[in-house]
Amino acid sequence: MGLFPALKRALKRWKSVIVSLELGRESSCSHFCGRRTGKRQTTGLLNEAEQKSGTMGRGEAAAAVYKKILVSYAYVAIWIFLSFTVIVFNKYILDRKMYNWPFPISLTMIHMGFCSFIAFFLVRVFKVVEPLNMTRELFMSSVVPIGALYSLSLWLSNSAYIYLSVSFIQMLKALMPVAVYSTGVMLKKDAFDSKTMTNMVGISVGVAIAAYGEAKFNLFGVLLQLGAVVVEAIRLVMIQILLTSKGITLNPISTLYYVAPCCFVFLSIPWALVEYPVLQATSTFKVDFVVFGLNSLAAFALNLAVFLLVGKTSALTMNVAGVAKDWLLIAFSWSVIMDRVTPINLMGYVVAFIGVCFYNHAKLQALKAKEAQKQLQSPAVDEEVGLLEKKKLERLEETTTIPLPPQKNNSES
Repeated sequence: MGLFPALKRALKRWKSVIVSLELGRESSCSHFCGRRTGKRQTTGLLNEAEQKSGTMGRGEAAAAVYKKILVSYAYVAIWIFLSFTVIVFNKYILDRKMYNWPFPISLTMIHMGFCSFIAFFLVRVFKVVEPLNMTRELFMSSVVPIGALYSLSLWLSNSAYIYLSVSFIQMLKALMPVAVYSTGVMLKKDAFDSKTMTNMVGISVGVAIAAYGEAKFNLFGVLLQLGAVVVEAIRLVMIQILLTSKGITLNPISTLYYVAPCCFVFLSIPWALVEYPVLQATSTFKVDFVVFGLNSLAAFALNLAVFLLVGKTSALTMNVAGVAKDWLLIAFSWSVIMDRVTPINLMGYVVAFIGVCFYNHAKLQALKAKEAQKQLQSPAVDEEVGLLEKKKLERLEETTTIPLPPQKNNSES
């Protein structure tokens, strides 16, 4: 729906650029050719510009618009593929009926160790990203709490794959907007809105229906996934409070460079108490470098894909793409992994899906209104600046006296 207005605006811009360029060239020629010739050239150039804008302008502008759309879809497809791969890969490793390696803390530590290693080389050796001027106080007060929350979120979410199906986990993840909005309101980062809260209640009801219809319901797994959603929501809000509000922006490489080592350290504490004794007792276990290497590489590539998707499109595009990814995962879980999906499951998730779509639509409308307000304010600001400049010039004219040339005395002539 938004393609044709964008194409129309692009054509208008292209037309004005051609006209301005041609008129600029004509004005330089008019100094030598005279007014009459310049007027004829102006009329001819305007007609020529109309013809160019009707032929070359339309084709090139349309090609540019289509190219931008195709690039955006390519980034979306890459992110969906990598996110899909990491989720299914983690399920394969942790599930007792598949690879049978039910150690979520160890798997998460492998991911964080691999990401820390690659990020260090990209930042310090290859200089792909410049390191920030991170003070010790800022690191301890901002990065460390975010790293602690991130490590807990990854631990809980990966643990849930041992007890729940991939399809049901995606249905529970539909509660993420509810958790983020509720956390933002409680921490006074977002304003309370009754319509938004009604939407959140609708999403929650849909997820509750899906949980009621789950064939292999496991309370402990549900608590793990809900805990992961809550912790991740707190982490996202704390990023806005601790980093964004201070003017600090981190791309995924910088984020991994600073956050991944913190996650590794925090995860080592529960790992030493919970999983290390079991791994030590399992003397027959040997690390499969191919499986865990590919899994870690996919996890690192996913972080880069997030950077490309958000940087080249928007966070809202990522949310919309996430909805499509969830449906693909549900279909894959039902058809390939043979997870049972009941009609009540689907009915509940459809209700939650509609709520998430309304939420994304409301965010899109809010962004459009904000952008329109900026465009309305910019001419007013320019006009105000122009009036101030005009007043300054008038004051200068009033205060500045131009000395008259000395007049000759008639008696001396």
